Amino acid sequence: MSFPTDLPTPDLLVVCLCAQWCGTCTEYQPLFTALQSEFAGARFVWVDVEDQSDLVDPIEVENFPTLLVAQGQSARFFGTVTPHLDTLRRLISSSASVDAAAVKDAEVQALVQRLRAG
Repeated sequence: MSFPTDLPTPDLLVVCLCAQWCGTCTEYQPLFTALQSEFAGARFVWVDVEDQSDLVDPIEVENFPTLLVAQGQSARFFGTVTPHLDTLRRLISSSASVDAAAVKDAEVQALVQRLRAG
């Protein structure tokens, strides 16, 4: 499967919010990391919500894995996803699209700003 190479990936941020004790997240992490090569220039970040609670708060992450995809300073997706590589590929591609809608939650948008700053 191929994906467009003209996506505006330099400002693309893909974050997986997980917990160390989560077995699904442990299995998912190598797939998440491997996907970086398909989106050159994008920044992929793995965040343990317990170890990095100061970064994530006040957002409550209760289901894993939870993904955040931001283009520039704007979150385009925030939610729980099925931990499948093809699902993540499609999600990143659609979220990086210029016509993708922004997430309306101000706390999620603030999290993007904290991640960009750190």
